[in-house]
Amino acid sequence: MDITIHSSFLPQNDPDAALAFYRDTLGFEVRNDVGYGGKRWITVGPAGQPGINVVLYPPEASPGITDDERRTIAEMMAKGTFGIILLATHDLAGAFEKLQASDADIVQEPTDQPYDVRDCAVRDPAGNMIRIQQLR
Repeated sequence: MDITIHSSFLPQNDPDAALAFYRDTLGFEVRNDVGYGGKRWITVGPAGQPGINVVLYPPEASPGITDDERRTIAEMMAKGTFGIILLATHDLAGAFEKLQASDADIVQEPTDQPYDVRDCAVRDPAGNMIRIQQLR
């Protein structure tokens, strides 16, 4: 079986702020920007890797969830405990410098973790946790 990850979904509650963060701060390409019913789904991905996509979606538009679940999702997003993505780079120091120069919400500076990984952490404008690991 030959399976790859094609798309991952992260919630966003401000499409313009999400777009600015992923495109301008992280340098991702915008692959699609679809509006429907006053909401936007924005697909981004790392330059030169067309098979890897992150869909920034409005969580309140998810079908089948209750109003209570929508409120819980909004509360978790506000605390930064709902969406998480793990990225990797060959230049963690350079990536972190760019994040510091932006208005990114720095959670953790580059740190050697006890599980043999060096990484840093930031939150995107929606509160999603983004960890970036140093590739070996």
